[in-house]
Amino acid sequence: MNITATVPSERRAPMIETGAWNDMIITDYLDQAVSSSADAPALIAYRVNQNVRRAFSYAELDHVVRRIAAGLAALGVSKGAVVSCQLPNWWEMTALHLACVRIGAVLNPLMPIFREHELRFMLGYAQSRVLVIPQSFRGFDYAAMVDGLRGELPALEHVLVIDSDDESRSFQRVLLDRAWEEETDTQALFADRKPHGDDVVQLLYTSGTTGQPKGVLHTSNTLFSNIRPYAERLHLGSDDIMFMASPLAHQTGFLYGLMMPIYLKSPSVLQDVWDPTFAVKVAKAERPTFTMASTPFLADLIEIAPQHSEELSSLRIFVSAGAPIPGALVERAAAAIQAKIVSAWGMTENGAVTMTRPEDEPERAINSDGVAVPHMAVRVVDENGEDVPRGTEGNLLVRGASLFVGYLKRPDLYDVDEDGWFPTGDLARMDAQGYIRITGRTKDVVIRGGENVPVVEIENLLYKHPAISAVALVGCPDDRLGERLCAYVTLHDGHQSLSLQEAVSFLTEQRLTRNYLPEYLEVLPELPRTPSGKIQKFKLREQAKGISLPAAKPA
Repeated sequence: MNITATVPSERRAPMIETGAWNDMIITDYLDQAVSSSADAPALIAYRVNQNVRRAFSYAELDHVVRRIAAGLAALGVSKGAVVSCQLPNWWEMTALHLACVRIGAVLNPLMPIFREHELRFMLGYAQSRVLVIPQSFRGFDYAAMVDGLRGELPALEHVLVIDSDDESRSFQRVLLDRAWEEETDTQALFADRKPHGDDVVQLLYTSGTTGQPKGVLHTSNTLFSNIRPYAERLHLGSDDIMFMASPLAHQTGFLYGLMMPIYLKSPSVLQDVWDPTFAVKVAKAERPTFTMASTPFLADLIEIAPQHSEELSSLRIFVSAGAPIPGALVERAAAAIQAKIVSAWGMTENGAVTMTRPEDEPERAINSDGVAVPHMAVRVVDENGEDVPRGTEGNLLVRGASLFVGYLKRPDLYDVDEDGWFPTGDLARMDAQGYIRITGRTKDVVIRGGENVPVVEIENLLYKHPAISAVALVGCPDDRLGERLCAYVTLHDGHQSLSLQEAVSFLTEQRLTRNYLPEYLEVLPELPRTPSGKIQKFKLREQAKGISLPAAKPA
């Protein structure tokens, strides 16, 4: 299957006119970097468990990319064909995306944590022609897993395995050891295959907070219309060094760890396994100035930061997204590291849509998820689609240049209205200055006795408890009140237990009304999360269905 998409002229024309889209693709930016900064560092990749560092200049990266691109074309990868990869943050992933763009193929990154169930659906649904995997990562044999699936994936013609001893499918032997670029006229090949700015270059499945994933389709125009204003808002340039430990197979890592550095002609520093102690070692060696990650990464880093202030002193910007940052965490971060904490909100379908500004007061990152980036807009509306008053909770809609162009094979799910507004599924409030605060998901609402419980606000209060490292509140069914509030928490090291009464007493001290107090608390070793770090509340809601609580007191 070759993926194509049609961008309506009524959407394209204003995007071109305003400069939001410029039809440039990532290999255009790579060519510029090679022309102006051939010997400059482009990519530095660390494998944590092997303690290995691999570095490329822009000229070296371009050489490898051209070879891989010519090799993929020789293997039969056509324009619009899907090349899937299930890779950690290894240099091969960056090179593979660039190579796919050289020949007009579509890269489909898959998270390394996925197993047979997810791969069977994702590879089959996309009809992937090529899959690139590790032989082994974190002790798991990927090659053996895929071998067990091959019979169910008739479209999958080639499986290339990094670090394999089998020469017939070794990524190194098949694509890198052979000078493919000398066996064909690559200049003509790449010119003929060069994608337009509106051609699909990325297929990325949603991370699955609610069920079966959807295949999100992005073009160079939609992706770069997010990257450019993102970099501008953060005042990032070629002198900055990007550190990325968030997975490249997630939109955060892909946009801001793989693509943005090439646009800026700056180095990207990759870490394949999240280990805060190793991250400190990398920071000391590479002196990164920027990173972006979900809240757990920030929490882990600031836990050890006081002992490593010098090693982390180069870090200027830490963008945290994936869930609202608990205020207590921002306050701890401000005391532990010098970096400015920037809060952001976005989706696989859009990239980062709202962000605070580095020049904002710290309270902005505590109390909001930012204001819309240029070329994007947000609205908060009621159930009838009418704007609600500022400060009132409602459904969050988004519109603009970086909005994706559709879901793979599911045009019925592309719920964009005639004015271009896309329903995000999030609940939010907007203040007088246009800053939004995500207050939950439309399906995360807990209604106790007919009253909406402000879940996010209560979670933020609980984050201030010295024992709690993470918390998620969900509703459990109740015959009388409809739902009652249940808390699932994980604890900081050194804390062995936390009772419901202790949590209730703490919230009572924070002057929280009695009707908003949780009525059940369970300590878990870890909360279920998506690969990007978002808590999967649908799993906790299923778990909460089995809770038996005493009869409720009058609301």
